[in-house]
Amino acid sequence: MLKKIYEDPNIFQIDVPLPDNPLRNLNCYIIQDNGETLIIDTGFNRPECEEALLAGLAELDADWEKTDMFLTHLHSDHTGLAPTVMGDKPGKIYISAKDHDILGQHKDGSRWDKADELYYQEGFTKEQLAELRISNPARGLAPAKYFDAEHVADGDCIKVGKWNFECVYVPGHTPGQMCLYCREKKIMFTADHILFDITPNITHWSEAEDSLGDYLDSLVKIRGYEMETAFPAHRKNEMDVYVRIGQIIEHHLVRLCETVEALASQPDTHATDIAAHLKWSMRGKTWAEFPLSQRWFAVGETMAHLDYLIVRGMAQKTEGERNSYRLLLSAEECKTRLSEIWNTYR
Repeated sequence: MLKKIYEDPNIFQIDVPLPDNPLRNLNCYIIQDNGETLIIDTGFNRPECEEALLAGLAELDADWEKTDMFLTHLHSDHTGLAPTVMGDKPGKIYISAKDHDILGQHKDGSRWDKADELYYQEGFTKEQLAELRISNPARGLAPAKYFDAEHVADGDCIKVGKWNFECVYVPGHTPGQMCLYCREKKIMFTADHILFDITPNITHWSEAEDSLGDYLDSLVKIRGYEMETAFPAHRKNEMDVYVRIGQIIEHHLVRLCETVEALASQPDTHATDIAAHLKWSMRGKTWAEFPLSQRWFAVGETMAHLDYLIVRGMAQKTEGERNSYRLLLSAEECKTRLSEIWNTYR
């Protein structure tokens, strides 16, 4: 479904379905001016996404000689169709160098082998990891092939007709995630950095010592921009973007305190056991009933919160066949320190 959502610059939205995924949809945005077109993100590499995306683009009758693509970050629901749509076209694909490099590691398989090794250390069984090689959408619905791209960095501008769109580097959700900002109109395409009715997944990354800390710093950074309109990558925006930033920050304080309590009640255990004792939105399901791919994402997020505590001297990790974590301070001391740190984000 294609709809026009902004006038001057002309901005359209294609609702790309994400079947069998709790995200439900990908908001593909199209900017057009003076015969030029910029596509923002694509959806998974699967037929339902391709059909919706190509149908919307056909309605716009874009000139492929003057059409480029901007990928906000590496995840498959954002990049899956990039080579399919742009592979034989003359236009450029823009993405950060960090996320493009990780995509390359995904395609040669080396990164997934390392991820499996890590998740085994954090409590998954080999049978579960074998199943995830098939069922995890991050793997099975990725781009069909590696693609060339033009790398963009913080502050770089992409022109669409007379309009300038500024790349805003916001690491955290991925090491190289970018938002896109039109300063003249105070429009921010927030990608997965700010979502409005779900909380972005912040996971452990080998490239980042503290991805949650990076993410919170990026929220503070983007809060400094004047934003009158915020377009998220998934679902809707029906609230003030600055209020939402505050809510997300508070969510992670609560999650960190939950993590501290879990560590205090069961020291020397791995991230999967810790995640099982945290509060997740599972619609009445128990942890064991939660889909395996969603448990995989939840454990990744738990690792990110553990990393945050480790970097700040509140917890430690012991590596082995199964990793284990424990607090270095009492639970109350950790919570007091977290409250003090949290004042820097307010």
